Amino acid sequence: MTEQQTPHKIPLAGVIGSPIAHSRSPALHRHWLQTNDLKGFYVPMDVSAENLPDVIRTLPQMGFVGVNITIPHKEAVLELADLVTDRAALIGAANTLIFRKDGIIHADNTDGYGFIENLRHGAPNWQPKSGPAVVFGAGGASRAVIASLIEVGVPEIRLSNRSRNRADVLHTEFGAKVKVYDWVKAGNMMDGATTVVNTTSLGMVGKPEFRIPLDGLSPNATVSDLVYTPLDTPFLMKAREIGCTTVDGLGMLLYQAVPAFERWFGTRPVVDDALRNAVLSA
Repeated sequence: MTEQQTPHKIPLAGVIGSPIAHSRSPALHRHWLQTNDLKGFYVPMDVSAENLPDVIRTLPQMGFVGVNITIPHKEAVLELADLVTDRAALIGAANTLIFRKDGIIHADNTDGYGFIENLRHGAPNWQPKSGPAVVFGAGGASRAVIASLIEVGVPEIRLSNRSRNRADVLHTEFGAKVKVYDWVKAGNMMDGATTVVNTTSLGMVGKPEFRIPLDGLSPNATVSDLVYTPLDTPFLMKAREIGCTTVDGLGMLLYQAVPAFERWFGTRPVVDDALRNAVLSA
């Protein structure tokens, strides 16, 4: 029995965002609670920016051991935390809060961990140091991806975003390894790249198509799309036609949840086909 779990209280966790009804996280954590025969609940909470500080401070008193944080609150919660991990500070956002017994609110970001674990399991032969990486998009997910790619030794990151100024900001923050390309020339980033990642919403159901030409993409590259609705995006299908190894975005959601669940409920969960099916059918 962990510090978080006592015989007197059933631990509570959840996800905070706005909107939140679409989140797959409740199905994910419910599956783990059931398969590990653990007492606990995980609930979605639609919280406005105005109410966020009061909600975060009240949850520990209600028996919550922690929460996930999603759009649009990932940056704001850093100001509400007492302790921020180095990786959350580097990324500039947190997706996980742990409410400690001593009253400390601990903020972490496990998105980068989830991204790397997804690549390693989905493409076992992936070698991060083998060549440059291409990253499309410069939002919060891109920050986590870039930080994690640098951490595992990718020698160069070629970055492009529809509004260049956001990409330039990431170049300034992450340093010389990040090379920025104009969006209209993004296809030129492919030459020699061994890792290619779409962190934008392009190709998602209800969003515009991903139209960047992939002609220069090597069949030896590993290609990942963070979009998982649809699971097999047109971007991934085109890359697979070229001969690339492709990794869908659902795994990142699953793997990023592992460290949080372990901290909250005291058991390290397993990512497997049964979990994927439970989340996809939610």
